[in-house]
Amino acid sequence: MRFKLHVWRQSGPNAKGAMEAHDVDGITPEMSFLEMIDLLNEKLLADGKEPIAFEHDCREGICGACSMVIDGVPHSPERAVTTCQVHMRSFQDGDDIHVEPFRAKAFPVLKDLVVDRDAFDRIIQAGGYVSVNTGGTPDANEIQIPKVAAESAMDAAACIGCGACVAACPNASAMLFTAAKIAHLGQLPQGQVERGARARAMVEQMDAEGFGNCTNHYECMDACPKEIHVEWIARMNRDYLKASLTAKD
Repeated sequence: MRFKLHVWRQSGPNAKGAMEAHDVDGITPEMSFLEMIDLLNEKLLADGKEPIAFEHDCREGICGACSMVIDGVPHSPERAVTTCQVHMRSFQDGDDIHVEPFRAKAFPVLKDLVVDRDAFDRIIQAGGYVSVNTGGTPDANEIQIPKVAAESAMDAAACIGCGACVAACPNASAMLFTAAKIAHLGQLPQGQVERGARARAMVEQMDAEGFGNCTNHYECMDACPKEIHVEWIARMNRDYLKASLTAKD
């Protein structure tokens, strides 16, 4: 298979970027999208050129580091997959493929297809935890959790924090990510004490990072590789409103 790859190249955060075209051939249908870029980078290095910078880690759809916008869609036009799970059999021989980094004010481009997603880490640091007393390890059955609540919390916890929701949203909103992180703790008994404070702190940090607001486009849910549902945004809004009305400060 042969493709013309149009890739965003940017040498640094303050540099001006532009699309750069490359012909890639010798691609097999079984290759993943990242393996195809690996092959292109080997060719660039052999020609004495700068390879394309991109992120990757597990290459198993777990970490979300492989975030790219392929043909205008975060990760790819395929549903419920990360970039590393996209295979070249999804494209037609001879296709033009456009690859860009995630676009958002809060995700500044560091180089080529690599963006800084530390804003997500700061949202988690603001309240994405449960305070516990130190001591011996509690028995697994000491705290009874209803099956429905446990399964619902696990659905929200499936978010891998890749940022596809932000890249897909016309407002660059991080509300699906933030809501999922608030919801998976807020549904468990251990997370109830800080439920209101958690919602306030994480939402306020999200706003401080420069993410936009949700206007119900639902593009975030459509682009999410783990199919996180927008229902968590409604739950987050209720928790935040309640916490704001009852806050003592």
